[in-house]
Amino acid sequence: MWSDTFLIVFISICTALLGEGLTWLLVYRTEKYQKLKVEIEKSSKKLEKRKEAHGDSVDKQQKKKIERVEEKLKINNRDLSMVKMKSMFAIGFAFTALLSMFNSIFDGRVVARLPFTPISWVQGLSHRNLPGDNYTECSFIFLYILCTMSIRQKPEITVIEYNINNQESI
Repeated sequence: MWSDTFLIVFISICTALLGEGLTWLLVYRTEKYQKLKVEIEKSSKKLEKRKEAHGDSVDKQQKKKIERVEEKLKINNRDLSMVKMKSMFAIGFAFTALLSMFNSIFDGRVVARLPFTPISWVQGLSHRNLPGDNYTECSFIFLYILCTMSIRQKPEITVIEYNINNQESI
C-alpha cells in the first residue's frame, strides 16, 4: 500500500510538471501570447493613468476615450483567453487519457488509509471501486485528485485579469 501511495504522489508530481511544461510550450512562449500580454499591460497602465488624472470629474470626451481603452482591453483579454483555451483543450484531452489509464491500473486497489471517515458526499469518490464498507480506505482517484490539487495549487488570476475585474467595479 505504501508503494502505491508514493507511486501516486510521484505520478501526480510528474503530470503536474508535464502540464506546466506543455502550457509553457503551447502558450507562454508563443509570440501571440507575448504580444497580447504586453498590449494588455500597456492598455491597463494607460487606463489607470486616465482614470487617476480625471478622477470623478470626467467630461464626455474623456469618458469616450476611457471607454475605448476599456473596450480594447476587454478585446485583448478575450483574445488572450482564447490563446490559452486552445492549448488547455489539448492538455485536458491528454490528461484525461492518462487518468483513465492510471485509473484502470489501480482499479479496486486500496492505495491509502485515511485518518478519518470522509463526509458522506465525498465517500463515493474516496471509496470508488473498492470492495467493502471501510470508508477510511482510499482509492486511486481520490488520492490523485488531492495530490494534484495540492501540487498545482496556483492562483489563476493574473494582475491583468485583476485589473480588468476591478475596472468594472469602479
